[in-house]
Amino acid sequence: MSEAVIRAEHLTRRFGTFVAVRDVSFEIPRASIFGLLGPNGSGKSTIIRMLCGVLKPSEGTGYVLGVDVSKDPEAVKRSIGYMSQRFSLYGDLSSIENLRFYGRIYGLSAAKLREREDAVMALTGIGEFRDRLAAKLSGGWKQRLALACALIHEPAVLFLDEPTAGIDPVARRDLWDLLFDLAGRGVTMFVTTHYMDEAERCSSVGYIHTSRLIAAGEPDELKRRPEVTPHGTLRYELQCTGLTQAMARARIHPMVRDVTMFGDRLHLLVDERLTPGGIAEELTKGERDVEVRAMGPTLEDVFVILSRTQQRRTVEAA
Repeated sequence: MSEAVIRAEHLTRRFGTFVAVRDVSFEIPRASIFGLLGPNGSGKSTIIRMLCGVLKPSEGTGYVLGVDVSKDPEAVKRSIGYMSQRFSLYGDLSSIENLRFYGRIYGLSAAKLREREDAVMALTGIGEFRDRLAAKLSGGWKQRLALACALIHEPAVLFLDEPTAGIDPVARRDLWDLLFDLAGRGVTMFVTTHYMDEAERCSSVGYIHTSRLIAAGEPDELKRRPEVTPHGTLRYELQCTGLTQAMARARIHPMVRDVTMFGDRLHLLVDERLTPGGIAEELTKGERDVEVRAMGPTLEDVFVILSRTQQRRTVEAA
């Protein structure tokens, strides 16, 4: 692994007696995309605010490009780009006026600003809307403009707090294509998201639950954790016509450990004694055109299992 560009060391943040983030540590190498997932209120945005130098950690610290966020937060702010989950640009300014405003905030000279305007408009495709008021842009183009503004000063590190929330699937995919392009150019990104398909695209992911980081690593690495598919169990995908009836039968079947509906299929975690033929026969009651296929766990499976384990530990410790 290359040298860490972002590093958290035992980050903790308290608000009075409430602990929003508890003893969180991780490293993010250069030119990678780290995805942080977790329920609302779990501490994702608080971690970003600490790493951006906006919020001082109660304990521990973080380093961004080698700078200690506790000791020199202003240096951190100058070296990063930030994109909020809410559109935070000026709606009564045009796209180009927003870009120039942020460029001046970062102290770019007139010549450098012109150069960067052309570069970020070409990268994000926002050039065709350069004179349109930001408030008049669609959701996807607003996010492209926000990304362009976050990149105007050529930051080596980019923090994106739920950047695709509220935009359509096509705009989501287009925005992720831009993020991959940026990673290819050497930019390191920290992204929070609720979407599992986006998590699958990240170089590495972390999952935070009730203020604690309960897992972090590459997606394939997390899927191989022994607790995700316990010894003596297998995972299958079942496709049939009577899906809701099959799901009801699966929930009471003694050899089915877990069942989840994914579109027109069921994902099953079963005792290895239950064969594909047994699944088809016992869950669909002889229905025709049934397909049962072996499958590996999804990231959603990983996070559901880890969340339940954490909840159980919290209850036991109470």
